[in-house]
Amino acid sequence: MRVDQLGEGTPEVAVVAGVHGDEPCGVRAVEDLLANPPEVRRPVKFVVANEAAIDREMRYVQADLNRSFPGDADGETHEARLAAEITEELEGCATLSLHSTRSYADPFAVVSGVDDLVRRVVPALSVDAVVDAASFVEGRLFASGGVVEVECGLQGSDEAAENARELIGAFLAAMDALDAPVERESTPLFRLTRPLPKSAGDEYEVYVDNFRRVEAGETYAAADDERLVASDPFYPVLLSAYGYTDLFGYAADRIGTVP
Repeated sequence: MRVDQLGEGTPEVAVVAGVHGDEPCGVRAVEDLLANPPEVRRPVKFVVANEAAIDREMRYVQADLNRSFPGDADGETHEARLAAEITEELEGCATLSLHSTRSYADPFAVVSGVDDLVRRVVPALSVDAVVDAASFVEGRLFASGGVVEVECGLQGSDEAAENARELIGAFLAAMDALDAPVERESTPLFRLTRPLPKSAGDEYEVYVDNFRRVEAGETYAAADDERLVASDPFYPVLLSAYGYTDLFGYAADRIGTVP
């Protein structure tokens, strides 16, 4: 874990990148910002999380870091021990955590419940949606609140890195850490309801778009010759052919907007 700081004093605002070592967008954005640091109105902490996985260009070394929080200082895996260090490092900080995905090209936010931080930050970010994953948070950084996670774009793309740079700026402005205008717009809010399992196979396909309603009776994916048909309407989230080993993604309900 590498920690850098802009501004004097004890930070109450933080940005985290590199939770997954094969998602370089956030690391690139943080390094670009620190190479030409802006003047900040309040101190900000920047955490590059899983350096060992980043060096290997692997998602993790021994266990998924974003399923290892709050961690264990004496844990058996590198990620369990690292999660404990990060949890301590971020205590008392409102945090933006930067990720990327194989399922969706544009940014969207993922949170555990809609609290004051989410209402303050998410409408200031250029994101297509905010996803409440409160029922699926075990071991994730945002499980205890105080964190807004953003999927910045497609994994490994230049566009995701550019989106990450813009998202950091918008987050810092929303948190009064940058002297910059803040424009807030209402953001569609979805709540995850269930996983969409993927059976073993050689070839997978998806036929629908994330965040667009799938109707009952509509075919949304296939595993080899098995076509999967929706039994009731839902909105797909993180739906992709090869993003997960045993899941196509998740089903969600659209429940309103933030704010």
